[in-house]
Amino acid sequence: MSCLASRAGAILSIDLAALVRNYAFVAKHASTAICAAVVKANAYGLGMVNIAPALERAGVREFFVAHVDEGLMLRSVISRQSQITVLHTATVGAIESCFAYGFRPVLDSLEQIYWARSIASRHEKNVNVALQIDTGMSRLGLSQNEIKNLIENPIALDGVSLSLIMSHLACADTPKHPANAQQLARFRRYVDLLPRAPLSLAASSGIFLGEEYHFNLVRPGAALYGINPFLAHPNPLEAVVHLQARILQTRVLNKGDCVGYGLTWQAGKPHRVATIGVGYAHGFARHGAAKGCAWFKGYRLPILGRISMDSMTVDISSVPESQLQGENMVDILNKTYGVDDLAKVQGTIGYEILTSLGRCYHRFYTYNTDYSSKDEICL
Repeated sequence: MSCLASRAGAILSIDLAALVRNYAFVAKHASTAICAAVVKANAYGLGMVNIAPALERAGVREFFVAHVDEGLMLRSVISRQSQITVLHTATVGAIESCFAYGFRPVLDSLEQIYWARSIASRHEKNVNVALQIDTGMSRLGLSQNEIKNLIENPIALDGVSLSLIMSHLACADTPKHPANAQQLARFRRYVDLLPRAPLSLAASSGIFLGEEYHFNLVRPGAALYGINPFLAHPNPLEAVVHLQARILQTRVLNKGDCVGYGLTWQAGKPHRVATIGVGYAHGFARHGAAKGCAWFKGYRLPILGRISMDSMTVDISSVPESQLQGENMVDILNKTYGVDDLAKVQGTIGYEILTSLGRCYHRFYTYNTDYSSKDEICL
């Protein structure tokens, strides 16, 4: 263990081999389409500078980010041959920056199309763009009226090279939801009337709805990092993260002793407890904490009382004292208790758990059994 790891309160291990296997699994399910990778939000909180090169080595040539600055970070760690698409380009400056840096902007409105055309005209060249249409989610993309306007005025796209038309499914994680088929039908109807271009509808969960949702390109994000595409079914993907927290102190509580801020938990009998080095600054919300747990060698360790900024208290009464001698780490996330399990306890989704983990961990990036030299730590 490195010097940094030996003094860290918590260690987040990110299995790049599992990440790559997840990508291969997803790509196999969409074998007729290009399989891109979504690495926005710092690769869902896991570290773009390590995640993206591993995916590129695995064959990814299309990457999606949310903002231009994410694209700049991504470009610094992947080759010039891989394409970067920027999902959020709501300003003239964002679109102009995309063209300047060689990124493909996603245009969501007639106004953004006009901006792109104006920039192209000013530079006297065609520019590469993606067009997003709203098929029922009412979030981003051209509205039905804007799509109609574009169909009636095809010259509105003069000066831009339309290399992708995309939309996004609202209920893909619920396979039987009628909105999936409705959005698919709308997407087909709209794109039949628009200029021909490669098409993309499915993100992580949508890929598993079937081949009719794949079109020319799929955009997995959460699935790459091990989040279950359908929570009602067993997860076919591998866990990518393993989170361990150090035991900072142990003590014995007598009946009537209380724990944590507000003294919200009181011992009804003697307990052995441990304080561990993870708290809400590390992405663990106080909400739902009482239902959560940590793990030690297969023993479940219930969380007691409120979570603090950088610590929490767990019940270790079930663990034989002989097994807790010396320095010890407990599991917060592992292969059997993953981000979806923690999300269920906290009343949220695995996406939020991953992106909330933050940077306050010592990080190991592993590939098979080797540790990367690139570590991150919050001092």
